[in-house]
Amino acid sequence: MSQVKFEQKETIRTTAGAIPPPPVPPGGSFGTRDLPKGKEDLAHTVGNALTAGAGPSGYLAWYLKKLQEDPLRTKMVTSGSLAGLQEFLASWIAKDRSKHVHYFTSRVPKMAVYGAFISAPLGHVMISLLQRLFAGRTSLKAKILQIIVSNLVISPIQNAVYLTSMAVIAGARTFHQVRATVRAGFMPVMKVSWITSPVALAFAQAFLPQETWVPFFNLIGFIIGTYINAHTKKKRLQALRRKYEDGRKSDGRSDYDRRDEGRRPGY
Repeated sequence: MSQVKFEQKETIRTTAGAIPPPPVPPGGSFGTRDLPKGKEDLAHTVGNALTAGAGPSGYLAWYLKKLQEDPLRTKMVTSGSLAGLQEFLASWIAKDRSKHVHYFTSRVPKMAVYGAFISAPLGHVMISLLQRLFAGRTSLKAKILQIIVSNLVISPIQNAVYLTSMAVIAGARTFHQVRATVRAGFMPVMKVSWITSPVALAFAQAFLPQETWVPFFNLIGFIIGTYINAHTKKKRLQALRRKYEDGRKSDGRSDYDRRDEGRRPGY
């Protein structure tokens, strides 16, 4: 799913005294007054780590800082990690096991490589071009046109590359095999993109601060990608089952005949 991010300067500010801290209960911080000293320190550290995500020293601020300092490398690491995890989850959802009967197949590291070295650089270049094209244009008409260009130009390119990579990773080796996979999955994937992309963007515009858009769209893309990947796997497994069943029926023998073939005496 393409990500549209309008050109703005992102700043993270802290305002002292803007929101007064809540009162601390007698005996210490919230939920830790009954704990021993060592466990209290641990609980305090974990609590800070979990609740400081939106603060200036939290994980979100650290991630956004990395995006500003080294955007391509940060996106490559993020996309590679999510693509590998996405493949694992999709295999589990579709019940697509390897020959060793587990879900961590050889496609997991291959998808991680795809996410890091194909998807992330492609998305980085496409979105950068889109933002340059609409730089300084903040009217409602420009925003709508930006969404249209994103869904009619960028999304088809990204989805075609995604389906092609999935076909190769799944074992397609000829042009006809890759083309068949892309043709079968292109329109379903595009329909999902056309539905979710405007909705996600409208949600981000209405409810989310600008600096949280990148991780938000990463999460949306991960969820949708997992769904598409699992759907594609299920279709492929169904096609393989049909091919296997057609092959068994083509010789004109029933399952009963095959079971008893070894028991009948030869003549």
